[in-house]
Amino acid sequence: MRTDEKNLEYLRLLDAYGGLLTGRQKDVCELYYMYDLSLTEIAEQKGISKQSVSDTLAKSRALMDEYEAKLRHVALNREADLKYSEMLTRTLRALENMKAAHPDLASEIDRIISLMQIGEEPHPVH
Repeated sequence: MRTDEKNLEYLRLLDAYGGLLTGRQKDVCELYYMYDLSLTEIAEQKGISKQSVSDTLAKSRALMDEYEAKLRHVALNREADLKYSEMLTRTLRALENMKAAHPDLASEIDRIISLMQIGEEPHPVH
């Protein structure tokens, strides 16, 4: 896994399990993953050694990995997002087919499609 992908994964884990970390662990992880600070910058800001920052990150990563291995919260959300995306793609394709079969409904179908693509709820037509 590339570094950017790994950092994004730990950002997801932090979002899911940050509340289970100690205050110091959460703070250090947020500074590192969310604000992209270096170990040196975090050490200076927190008044601790660079080695302490490194140790805190390593322990926090191990804890978050352990939580995810047991709870699978992030993996299950990722799977649900993928299923939703696939369902949305199939629905949009079906609407396009319906529009081709029923040109008289094209404007209403286009409105529904545009609302689905921006994630809004369709409003009832009066």
